This record gives sequence, C-alpha cells and structure tokens, in this order.
Amino acid sequence: MRTTGLDQRIAHEVIEIVKEAGRFAARPFSVTDIHAKSRTDFVTNVDFAVQEQIRRRLAELTPNVPFIGEESTAYAADVSRVFWLLDPIDGTTNLIRGLIHSAVSLAYVEEGRPIFGVVYDPFSDECFTAAQGIGAFLNGESIQTSSFARLDECLASFGTAPGNRELTPQVFSSMRMMYDACVDLRHAGCASLDLVWIACGRLDVYVEHALKPWDYAAGMLIVNEAGGTVTSLDGSSPSLFYGSGIVASNGFVHDAALALLKEDCAQ
Repeated sequence: MRTTGLDQRIAHEVIEIVKEAGRFAARPFSVTDIHAKSRTDFVTNVDFAVQEQIRRRLAELTPNVPFIGEESTAYAADVSRVFWLLDPIDGTTNLIRGLIHSAVSLAYVEEGRPIFGVVYDPFSDECFTAAQGIGAFLNGESIQTSSFARLDECLASFGTAPGNRELTPQVFSSMRMMYDACVDLRHAGCASLDLVWIACGRLDVYVEHALKPWDYAAGMLIVNEAGGTVTSLDGSSPSLFYGSGIVASNGFVHDAALALLKEDCAQ
C-alpha cells in the first residue's frame, strides 16, 4: 500500500511486525499468566509479550519515534510530535475466555492525528490497514463502508463500558434507543474490530461511551479512509491524548446516530 507521512518500505515492515507478534495470541494455550488491573480489566503474559516484541522491533526500525503502549508507562513520548500508539491485545477478556475475537492495534500518530494504522486479527488472519489520504485495505484489498442511509437498515454494535459503571444507566438507556432504531445490535468486546468492521461494511454503527486512545486510534483512521465517520459522543473529534466515548458509522447515518444519543441524554 502507498503511504503518506511514513516511508512505504517502513509501513510494509510495520505491518509484518504486527502480524508476526500477533500470531502468538492465536496459539493454543498461549495465556499462562493473568493479572487483574481492576475487576473488569485484565492483562496477560500475551499482552506483555506482544507489546515488547513490537516495541523492540519498532525501536530498531524507527529509533527516533517514541512509543506508547497500553501495558507500560516506561516508554515516554512527546505527544505533540510523532509517536507509535499500541494496544497489544484489544479484547484481553475475550482472549482469556477462549473467545476468538481479539486484535493487535497500532497507529502512527502525527500532531495528534493517526496517519497510519494497522489492526490485525490473528484468529482470522485479517489485517486491516490505512494511510491518511490513501484509503483503507483488508489484506491488501480496498474496502469501503456500507451505504445504508437509514438507521432502520443498520446493524449496530454497542459497548457496555464495564470499567465505568457510573455510566451504566446512560449506556443501557442509549443502547435500548439504538436497538429500537436499528435492525439489531451486537456486542463483541473488541473496539478495534468493531471499528474495522464498520470500515468493511459488516457493521454500520458502533457506539462506546468510554475508551482509551489506543483502543480507537488505528481503527478510527481505517474507518475514515473507508468513507466512514468517527466522532466523540458530542460530535467533536476524539482525542488521542485522552480517552473518549466514540460514535463510528458508515457516514450516511452518523447525524441520525448522534441525534439519537443526544435525545437520550436530554431525557
């Protein structure tokens, strides 16, 4: 794939680095150690191993580009410039439980915007990529969002924000309104895959009330480059410096989805 802001050769090498590291997660019985960060958030030996392998390889390939990974605060970055942003295993709870729905998500961020992104599902061997202004791709083939123009035609995914239980009444109220408006709802527990499934037309709307930047940085770019739209819940651009709730869509129903969420908040 062609790229902007990142050398094409480096971009291709980064894709291979992510795929090579991610395949460890798909090995049978790869999870041997589990630690609870909270009652709803976990980290495993796989998270650490994938992150360290990618961090090390990126340091060799792009030694002057800082690195931020979900599972470590040891690697600092000047976020006003360029940096790598990694979620080594998005969907750790799924991985622990043997639900084969997890992904590696890596973004190259410049001036607060993702300009190159990779989301790799090692269980399906599907690798979603995008570069700013170039387009979005699945295993090298161009992808686009769906073209449904009404919410009553749409299949939506809705996150439950399990780590933010104070949001539960709002989350489930909004979820019911979206369910009533759409064909049906899904909840898969992996934000990056929900986003790239918007990008390739498997889903049409995705709502999550509380995420971290590494959850959505790469997927946000992939959706945008596939013709979709990603905003925060109030319609502004999601921050890559702080966490955010997000709404992602095929673009055609985005205003309707935002209006529905706004209506729920007003009640």
